Amino acid sequence: MTQRMTCVTRPDSRATEMFSRLLISGLFAGAAAGLIAALLQLYFVQPVLLHAELYETGELVHFGTAAVSAHQDVGGFDLMRDGLSVVFAMLTYTGYAFILLVGMAIAEMRGAKITARNGLIWGLAGFVTFHFAPGFTLAPEVPGVAAADVGARQIWWWATVVAAGAGLWLLAFGRNWLAWGAAAVLLLAPHVIGAPEPDAFSGPVPTEIGALFASRAFGVGMAAWMLLGCFAGFFWQREGGRIGAVQPA
Repeated sequence: MTQRMTCVTRPDSRATEMFSRLLISGLFAGAAAGLIAALLQLYFVQPVLLHAELYETGELVHFGTAAVSAHQDVGGFDLMRDGLSVVFAMLTYTGYAFILLVGMAIAEMRGAKITARNGLIWGLAGFVTFHFAPGFTLAPEVPGVAAADVGARQIWWWATVVAAGAGLWLLAFGRNWLAWGAAAVLLLAPHVIGAPEPDAFSGPVPTEIGALFASRAFGVGMAAWMLLGCFAGFFWQREGGRIGAVQPA
């Protein structure tokens, strides 16, 4: 009597491996980039914000009185405030890392190779999408300046981020002039339409402080995003190699 051998198919672990790869890469890349971003913000951006708050509260006035020194004591390190800022930055950039890694995973499925080196380009694209594109028309603002309705600005900001991200994707992976033309339209449309603006411009903060804040916010954002792209590419490649090495032949 012959026995019939039954072949039992094990559940496919590909989805589990992909999820593990995304999770580990996102957590490590986001935490590392967020920590560096937080330190850069504490050193370069936060003093400018605290200086602006002195004008917002009326402690300093720059019109109608004697000249005010541009060098003010804005206080030192505050464990609670600055510690929470570090945690918030790490959480924020971890979220950004997951978004970036999903794009990397899709690109890899289409045949692209992801490394720490070309991760810098991914990071630069992320900076353009989330910082430079919306900031080109709706610039980073210090406390106390006039601004349009928050809801309207949030809608415009998100629409610009989505349009910029889609436009950059079409530029990178589009295969014809139709895709590249659509990319140009997506990148330009939010700025042609324009961001919501206040009915009148006012504010107690000197324009020099506002300009310094905007430039430093962009600079720190670009550095953090490029580091994020580099870290994401590195961990994605490393985790992919590790999973491939443990798979049975």
